[in-house]
Amino acid sequence: MLLRHQNLIWWIALGLIWSLSCVLDHTWLQLDQRLPSWDQAEYLSSAIEHGRQLGVLDPGRWDGLQALLDLSPKIPPLSSIVSGSLMAILGQNPDEAGWILSFWHGVLLLTVASWGRCIGGRRLGILAALFLAMAPGMAEHRVEFTLDLALTGTTTLALFLLYRWQRPGLQGGQWPQAIIAATALAASVLTKQSALLVVALPAIWAGLQALREPKRSLQLVAGLGIALIAIIPWLQHNWITTLGGTQRAVIASAAEEGDPGLLQLESWIWYPRLLPKQVGGLVLGGGIAGCLLEAMKRNKSSEIEKTEGIGWLTGTAICVLIATSLSPNKDARYIAPLLPLLSIILARGWLLLLNAFGKRPWQRAIGPILLLLASLLSAIELIRIQWSDIRYAPGSPAANVIASVRQREGRDHITVLMAASDRDLNEQTLSYLGNLDGGSIDVRRLGRSNGQSDLAREQAEWWILATGDQGTSRKSARQLSREVRQDPRFERVQTWPWSKGRDIELWKRKPTAPELERFDKRFIALARSMKEGPAALEAIFSSIEPWHLLDPTFAYQERVENWAFAQLEESPDDRDALWSLALINVLRNRPNQAADWFERIQKVDGEESWARTYRLVVLIANWQTCKASWSASDQMGNLQSGQQRVIITALRDLARTACFDPRGPIGLVSSLNPAVTTIVDSIEGNSN
Repeated sequence: MLLRHQNLIWWIALGLIWSLSCVLDHTWLQLDQRLPSWDQAEYLSSAIEHGRQLGVLDPGRWDGLQALLDLSPKIPPLSSIVSGSLMAILGQNPDEAGWILSFWHGVLLLTVASWGRCIGGRRLGILAALFLAMAPGMAEHRVEFTLDLALTGTTTLALFLLYRWQRPGLQGGQWPQAIIAATALAASVLTKQSALLVVALPAIWAGLQALREPKRSLQLVAGLGIALIAIIPWLQHNWITTLGGTQRAVIASAAEEGDPGLLQLESWIWYPRLLPKQVGGLVLGGGIAGCLLEAMKRNKSSEIEKTEGIGWLTGTAICVLIATSLSPNKDARYIAPLLPLLSIILARGWLLLLNAFGKRPWQRAIGPILLLLASLLSAIELIRIQWSDIRYAPGSPAANVIASVRQREGRDHITVLMAASDRDLNEQTLSYLGNLDGGSIDVRRLGRSNGQSDLAREQAEWWILATGDQGTSRKSARQLSREVRQDPRFERVQTWPWSKGRDIELWKRKPTAPELERFDKRFIALARSMKEGPAALEAIFSSIEPWHLLDPTFAYQERVENWAFAQLEESPDDRDALWSLALINVLRNRPNQAADWFERIQKVDGEESWARTYRLVVLIANWQTCKASWSASDQMGNLQSGQQRVIITALRDLARTACFDPRGPIGLVSSLNPAVTTIVDSIEGNSN
């Protein structure tokens, strides 16, 4: 009965912490007048897209796993799948979607409280959850719709379940523990690939420990298999775009922002110096003091229950800090997965500190008073920081702009172009608003770079312009806005007051303007130019890029595809049709189909066709490396010299390397650089 009573109190306390956090967060969301911007709006749009693909949001339907994987070329899909599913219950508007963040916050609090309870008793679990709820570094993620809260929740859960499995003796090493831990680890990676920075070293540590026991070794192999089965479908489908996106987001972004290099001292103290602001100075100071007392053997109290897991927890926290510091891109939000672990450690330090005071009643009262004071001041500081960022004034009239377009165009898919990019007025925010509640309006920025202004004005149906400050890319945005206003093909249909004396203008193409030209013929010509090899590639993809902004649904591909199949019925060797179908499947990320079309082109064009090289590329992209290796080896005899032989040699060695053929790495050392040089020279030479 006593145990049941204590458990009930524990659940009530945890529920109160979560409830009070939600009250604070949703009050903030109600008071703040800003719309989700840039990244936040993009993640919300992704959630809507995934919800529609799952068939839980209108208008949408299930079109298969491949179509679902198409929606997440750079970021894994799990968070968007969960968010899109919850939107079917909670709603899609920003304030309604805020409950998705509350869901992840609840998962995180429950995990931290359970972990603390597991290693130090109920008091430790509740105090750790309280510290985490008051941490300023986590509070901001509870009101900003990014992936950081979901990432922190899934990585913390994975590490906790991994800890339970790796425990020595009968407490750990159970098959259900291994399966659940492996599933959680896969879920964390499928939330965001940066989860590897958090879970990789602890997972390797636990795996090496498991190798000492045959039973756990089998569980390790099974768990690894489960994780790979869960991750590989997405990774196989999107590994190229993922690598490219990661390179731009991590390496290129770090260089642009001037973040310190790995060998600089500043890089290693970057995150430790942020911790006082992230967790609260008093909470951090008291927790460290308690841990130091224990280290100095000054606290011999046994009031804290089981502590056998504190070493593994501390080691895991150190691993997370080291791995995060190794990342070139420095940002305060990247340290979020460390904060739950630190909350447990600091909570234990505070309990040790409380036990360090004397036995007399007045002495024992000092510790709780200090804890209460620290908690109170931390809560006040949290509210101050969080609420100081509230914008009470009315925000952007962006929703009215989208409503005006929707009123005039109905429910058909519409692409709207814009010039400005501001926190309150940008393409991500407007696209999110355009896709709420079954809408289908995509907003894109096009025309700011050289050579795109004419195309944008020729093809645009709608424009959103702004007066005054244009936000980012001010000079090009002003120039483009001026060109649109002076273009006789467009007329202004409505104006809304914005901020700082600025207005937002909605412009529409006049009914008398010339009919829009379709991309179909241009695409067929571009596809045909692939026969020229690498020299044509830059022109192909630079030409396609702006049209994909103009046509986000890629409707032209279906029209070209229908035309190509009709041509092949009349003439099975029609080269324009074959090249068009091959390029379409490359753009759709359908490597198997693309390989088949390239093979067919090779038979039509002869042995010297560049289609053979493209086929090897898409085979490798689809992880069919052994097949690519054999095919390349067969083709080498038919090529005596030239660019193709140089490139195919490198592709063969690359495929062999991926197939664990010992000849691959040896050959790649000498073949890779000439192949890269050949490709670069071809592209640059053609550009010049």
